[in-house]
Amino acid sequence: MSDSSPLPPVRLHPEAELARDALSTPLLSRAARLARWAGPDTRVDTGGGLVDEQLPAAAELLGLTGDDAVAHASEAWRVAVDAGLVEITDEEAGTVTAGEDLALLTAGAPHDVLAVWLAALETVLADATVPDLDDLADALDENGEIDFSRLDWDPEGEAAFLDGVLGNLYLLTVTEDGPGDGPVPLPALAASMIVPGDLGEPTNDMLEQISDAMMRLDDQFRLLEPIGLVAYQPVDEALMGDPDEEPAAPLDDTDVSRYGMVRLTPLGLHGLRARLLEAGFDAPAVGDLVDKGADALLDGSSGYGPRAARAETEQWLDRREPLAAARELLAAARGADERAPLRRLRCQQALSLVGAQAEPAVREVLDDPELGGLARVWLTELGATDVPPPSEDLVYWLTIDTLAAQLAAEGNSEELQALVEGLAQQHSGFFAAAWRVGHPATADVLEAMGRLHPDKRIAKEARKAAFKARSQQGG
Repeated sequence: MSDSSPLPPVRLHPEAELARDALSTPLLSRAARLARWAGPDTRVDTGGGLVDEQLPAAAELLGLTGDDAVAHASEAWRVAVDAGLVEITDEEAGTVTAGEDLALLTAGAPHDVLAVWLAALETVLADATVPDLDDLADALDENGEIDFSRLDWDPEGEAAFLDGVLGNLYLLTVTEDGPGDGPVPLPALAASMIVPGDLGEPTNDMLEQISDAMMRLDDQFRLLEPIGLVAYQPVDEALMGDPDEEPAAPLDDTDVSRYGMVRLTPLGLHGLRARLLEAGFDAPAVGDLVDKGADALLDGSSGYGPRAARAETEQWLDRREPLAAARELLAAARGADERAPLRRLRCQQALSLVGAQAEPAVREVLDDPELGGLARVWLTELGATDVPPPSEDLVYWLTIDTLAAQLAAEGNSEELQALVEGLAQQHSGFFAAAWRVGHPATADVLEAMGRLHPDKRIAKEARKAAFKARSQQGG
């Protein structure tokens, strides 16, 4: 992902709901219980971890059983320390006390709770990039320090890989034509990090890399689920058995879910957006523009998908008196800059949400050279029968303005190509007149029509008209 262009806006759940989700995550709730359990007799080692003698009691307190009970208790304690729920008072003696942030979990605002959860998340993400402890033990030098040269492990590379995977998962989730709240197959997520987007079929070497990445991600997502970042269906254990052994049951190779499925939780969306913002990405959320003016709404939502733009506009309108909002929107839609056509399109869409209460404001701009066409279209769609007919010049100006807005919103889409074809078919003399239209985007629109129209003769007409328009504009 590039941090230079904005990501699609995310629709976040309310902070109070997210804070409740955070408090109920297994790992943070365990960490809080251990923080409240810790007392004068609790001791930690030089790294801040519970001493071995006290780990069984911690596991029992948490109701953990089985071979991994002590390991899970140790992990919860590390989270408690790193998230500020426990404070080490004397490193030499190894004594602790309750941390200042422990009280935030019960008496703090939702934002405070989420800040504690985010600190806990960072600990888990760091742990997820560490190799197996058995491998670490084999890599200790004579001073007890890790000799990274003995490990096939690049800490920065591992962290960057996991960040990239989570970034891609975030992008898939917030993109309007993505899976949304649905799960993403683990192979597809692994491939997104390895296979170039313009490559048709992955090579055998890439397939091996994807398989290795899947196994790494399987371990990592198992660690990330208890902190509430993801909901994860692990890779079927039968797929990881000895290939020479006969499986206990027939394997269905067409069931992609057996290879792992993952989705971000609402809490996970909040967490990843916070990390993206911290890293310098432009990661907007629906609702960011509700307290800003109409100019910020129309410009800010111009790059949003249809559903996100509608949701943002509805929230903006909910805070304003309808007629005043309509006048503010119309005023913000004026302009001759290159973003103005898309502002007018967004304005027309916003006015449709206002409904009939916007009619007085729309009628006020019927004679406006930039808004008159928009006003006539809107009133006609409303069902008004006394709409004054537009002049021929206004019809052409509005056509250019509409095409410019569609170009800005969708690029060279199939829908726009169909619109261009239909326009050229219905108006045989369109290009002969269109190049004279005094709209700043006339030449650009005509050039786009020349690119998009499949008929070579008509495309050539469009390009000639674009040349004339640019010459007229002195370009």
